[in-house]
Amino acid sequence: MGAMRLGTFADASGRGFAGLVTDAETVVEVGASTRELLADWDRVLPTLDAMSEAEGVPLDDLTVLPPVEPGQILQSGANYRTHVIDLAAAHHAERGNRPDAELRAEVAGMMDRRAAEGTPYLFIGLPSAVTGPSDDVVIPPWTQKFDWELELAAVIGREAFRVDRSRALDHVAAYTIANDLTARDQVFRRDMPEIGTDWFRAKNGPGFTPLGPWLVPARDVDPSDLRLRLELNGEVMQDETTKDMLFDVAALVAAASEITPLRPGDLVLTGSPAGNGMALGRLLRAGDVMTGSITGLGTQTTRVVAP
Repeated sequence: MGAMRLGTFADASGRGFAGLVTDAETVVEVGASTRELLADWDRVLPTLDAMSEAEGVPLDDLTVLPPVEPGQILQSGANYRTHVIDLAAAHHAERGNRPDAELRAEVAGMMDRRAAEGTPYLFIGLPSAVTGPSDDVVIPPWTQKFDWELELAAVIGREAFRVDRSRALDHVAAYTIANDLTARDQVFRRDMPEIGTDWFRAKNGPGFTPLGPWLVPARDVDPSDLRLRLELNGEVMQDETTKDMLFDVAALVAAASEITPLRPGDLVLTGSPAGNGMALGRLLRAGDVMTGSITGLGTQTTRVVAP
């Protein structure tokens, strides 16, 4: 039997429900929402295990919804070393005239110092940006530089407030896949550069966070060595492991919990690896299809459509 896969589904009538996906690719309905299950995760997990061999309805007859309705979404920026170096070089190419190699070496040194001495860079995402793992996403009319960022998402089970890094993973119930879509031309406020970045506008439009398909229990996942892979129209763009993270999942959960209590169903997005469109000079356009996968967590497919 493979790792447990817990999700949220809709049947032909539009009724939504939580369910377990069996090895036979059927879905066994469970009697609570995934968020309710996460709130009592330690107790319900053995019950879910026992249900995994029950008879269910064919997965192909159902629509797969976001696996959880999150409360808070804490997002990690600049958390993959190579990704940050590539982005810095791409943004600088638009505005500066320093040699590329010189800039990349400088940013690489900064990232090494951050990993050794710094703290994670976290910001807030909106639950309203979440969409399903197979839903279309509409390019907003206010961006010309729409980009992908495949990410591992940690799903909180036990409440966490000011937890130590050594115990932080005890509060993670499951993992899932997120694609943190970004309007690159909205990241920096050109009308007031002193303010810095504008993550609200750049990352929180409708459908900007495709999520899922499944919640996979943390007991079945080693977050330190997962491969993230995103294909655009069949061409590989991102292909990296979580070993390139500057701050691991435990560090991110601990840092988020230092500021705000994390509750069951909250998400901690862990950053995206190298290979985004901004660095490659190829941004999203109508008709593109993104296929994102992470080791053991399934695959999501997102089609981009015109406004």
